[in-house]
Amino acid sequence: MTQTGLEAIARSEGDATVLELHGEIDGSAREALHAVYDAGGADGPLVLDFAGVGYINSTGIALIVGLLARARSEARPVSARGLSAHYREIFEITRLSDFMTIIDSGASA
Repeated sequence: MTQTGLEAIARSEGDATVLELHGEIDGSAREALHAVYDAGGADGPLVLDFAGVGYINSTGIALIVGLLARARSEARPVSARGLSAHYREIFEITRLSDFMTIIDSGASA
C-alpha cells in the first residue's frame, strides 16, 4: 500500500531544526508543511529531510519555494538532504538548489 499525504515532524539536531518529511508533497501538504515549519521555531538553520518522500509534484515544488521564501525572510539558512537522484535533478533544473545547500547522502547516483 502506498502512503498518500504528508506526515512531518520537527526535531532538533545540534543547532539546526530538522523537518522530517514522509509521504507525498502536493497541494494537500500545505497545512502539514506550514505546521511543521511553525513547530520548528523561527531561528537557526533549517534542514529539510526528504528521505521519506516518495513523490513531489509541481504544486509541492511551489510549497517548498514558499518555505524557502519564509526562511529567507527570517535569515535562516536552508539545507536539503535525503533527495533521490531524480528529485535532486529536479531541484537543480528548477533552480531550487540555488537557494539551499543540497547535502549528499553519501551514496553514488
